[in-house]
Amino acid sequence: MSKWYFEPGHTEVEFRARHMMVTWVRGLFKNVAGSLEFDPAEPAKMSFRTEIEAATLWTGVRERDDHLRSADFLDVERFPTISYQSTAVNPRSAHEYVVEGKLTLRGITRSVPLEVAYLGQWETPWWEDGVDKGPKRRAGFAARARIDRYDFGVKWNDALADGGVVVSPEVELRIDAEAIRDDS
Repeated sequence: MSKWYFEPGHTEVEFRARHMMVTWVRGLFKNVAGSLEFDPAEPAKMSFRTEIEAATLWTGVRERDDHLRSADFLDVERFPTISYQSTAVNPRSAHEYVVEGKLTLRGITRSVPLEVAYLGQWETPWWEDGVDKGPKRRAGFAARARIDRYDFGVKWNDALADGGVVVSPEVELRIDAEAIRDDS
């Protein structure tokens, strides 16, 4: 089973939640770090762990970012890391899997399944200080999940007329991951 690591500059988690019941607010966590054990011939044996520095959250609006980092939402001072650890992989096809795993957010751990698509792998250049020191083997993955933020203690909200809320409890996650095989 090959060992890989997520290339932080090309791995990110996007989140989106409904705002005022009429639109979506999106944000990103960049520079996601983690490790992976993976062989496309044996996808059921895949395992991985990722970590995100919660304070790196970015929506493009400083005031909103500050609010999302506050105790009302992520409480990054008390809970600086968001993590995910896979526990099982159920292949649906040669390139699509349901990964069962544990998401820890605000110090609360819950089971969250990820729908994962394996995008393939390629030999690629590896640039350091303007010199190609490659090739390196890279693999790509795309994943998605939905969580109920209330399950993780992220309960800030306000009511709108007719039963609406300011921010939806459901948050959609989209993950783009680039893994580099560890040949050391």
